[in-house]
Amino acid sequence: MVATPYVFDLPDYVPTPIIPEGKELTQERVALGRKLFYDPRLSRDSSVACASCHLQSEGFADHHPVSVGIEGRKGFRNSPTLTNIGYHPYFFREGGNKSLESQAFGPIEEPSEMDFSAAGIVERLKNDDYYKEMALKAFGREFDNFVLVRGLGAFQRTLISYNSAFDDFYYKKNNDALTPSQQRGLALFFSDRLQCSSCHQGFDFSTYEIVNNGAFETYEDKGLYRISFDSSDIGKFKILSLRNVALTYPYMHNGSYATLDEVVEHYNRGGYQHPNQDDRIKPLYLTEEEKADLINFMKSLTDYDFITNEEFGDL
Repeated sequence: MVATPYVFDLPDYVPTPIIPEGKELTQERVALGRKLFYDPRLSRDSSVACASCHLQSEGFADHHPVSVGIEGRKGFRNSPTLTNIGYHPYFFREGGNKSLESQAFGPIEEPSEMDFSAAGIVERLKNDDYYKEMALKAFGREFDNFVLVRGLGAFQRTLISYNSAFDDFYYKKNNDALTPSQQRGLALFFSDRLQCSSCHQGFDFSTYEIVNNGAFETYEDKGLYRISFDSSDIGKFKILSLRNVALTYPYMHNGSYATLDEVVEHYNRGGYQHPNQDDRIKPLYLTEEEKADLINFMKSLTDYDFITNEEFGDL
């Protein structure tokens, strides 16, 4: 069967995602992945889908401090946004997986999330008429583990956000797109004084570095240390995109910062001075007006087209 190539339609200021060899996108693969993303049968008791923790209306995150899986089981980390996930060089909060496709096994097998197995999903879905047909159309093979994670990855690579008020102002030169407060916040954000953009830069507002941002004095979840066993990695987590950040509360790896006000105040005080804290985290000495301006600027990164785009919603 002849596949239909998936073609990105992006403005000049948005880089085209680099698709790994062998994972080329087609409309059939994206459609299959989209169906899987919203299918609760990927969980053991058929109650939780990928979309249960990654809601389009919430910037493909959710508002629980930590993820909530089957039977109301609580995980130990906040569900990260999937906004622009296809640009990330590695995945999970500590960057412990380098493949968007293979990381899908994590939540599927995690007891506090889907508590299932890829083999169980395949057995459950392989005779479903839609998946039987689409697996052959999209990948030329029966529905199996390969089709499962490649399909999910294909859909997630299309979740690109680029049409916020900030973009209208900054890239499209619409001077009326931002309020005076947001414009002051933008200037602060990119200033040498605050250096916010040293971590949150580029189209996606992230360098994707794994750093300790001084969010806590002690870390119950030790971040990158869980992989490296190097004490200098305690408390290090991936820098996430700020796109749609006003929608993706609560914040930090464990969702313990409820609002953007709390996040800004954290950086304003210069963090908790953990031994591994990144050198860029220093007191900012912001005035109340400057705090408000900075928060208002971050609100300008909300992309309403992205969170209402029917192509990203449930089939």
